[in-house]
Amino acid sequence: MKIAILSRNARLFSTKRLVEAARVRGHSVRVLDPLRCYMRIAAGTFEIHYKGHVLRGIDAVIPRIGASITFYGTAVVRQFEMMGVFTPNGSDAILRARDKLRTLQLLAREGIDLPTTVFGDNPDDTADLLAMLGPAPHVIKLNEGAQGQGVLLAEKNSAAQGMIEAFRGLYANFLVQEFIGEAKGADLRCFVVDGKVIAAMQRQAPEGDFRANLHRGGTAVPVSLTAVEVATAVRAAQVMGLGIAGVDLLRSRRGPLVLEVNSSPGLEGIEAASAVDVAGEIIDFLARATRSDVSGSPRRRARRNT
Repeated sequence: MKIAILSRNARLFSTKRLVEAARVRGHSVRVLDPLRCYMRIAAGTFEIHYKGHVLRGIDAVIPRIGASITFYGTAVVRQFEMMGVFTPNGSDAILRARDKLRTLQLLAREGIDLPTTVFGDNPDDTADLLAMLGPAPHVIKLNEGAQGQGVLLAEKNSAAQGMIEAFRGLYANFLVQEFIGEAKGADLRCFVVDGKVIAAMQRQAPEGDFRANLHRGGTAVPVSLTAVEVATAVRAAQVMGLGIAGVDLLRSRRGPLVLEVNSSPGLEGIEAASAVDVAGEIIDFLARATRSDVSGSPRRRARRNT
């Protein structure tokens, strides 16, 4: 199998682990900077060039698209899709997952529980917006933030009002959510591959913070999930159309709540905490998905478009 990994930096831990896992299994693998991929689009024909050469014969592509290059990166993924190349996370699924508001709307439509969320634009509606949510504390987060960036906790309604005014002054899109105090600064990262939770960890926020992201100084330990938590994580990935996903859950009095669904989850923290060869599981998934059937035609998996 010939695999392409779309990554801006071949030295990143996750990228290196995927390359290593592919080569150990005897596959050909190449890291491509998505910003160096360029495309030719004509009636019925699609080409991708990379540093002056046409890319041919690729069986599967793993997108590791950073938030800063979402538009161009997903265009490259879409071009591979048009060429019949298998990808576990399609361009539309990546775009859905990058938009926190859209993610929550899609999950809520399917009856998947999540922290109550409000969203509005006009400053005249702020008081009623917060009333819809209930009393503080409130969590205010940028709609397209990542790794805990742009996430603030307002202890009082007056603080929430001030933070909202500040975000509006920056013309930023943001969400306001209920604060789940019983989670005590911890969340669960469930790593879903091909419809199964293959690894999980519990992340704990550092003292004085409520964000459990490892990039914000959180710590991680292995965790055993309940059957409901497993089912919630798997269902969330399916709703988003992601074959590979990091689903973040909070443990609450009313059961697991989905915080976020990540289309490019990092491997370093989850592999260290769980001792699972996550990179190997991903490569094995690609091998299953691209295995030829009796007729010799590669098996492609359609992802849900919403």
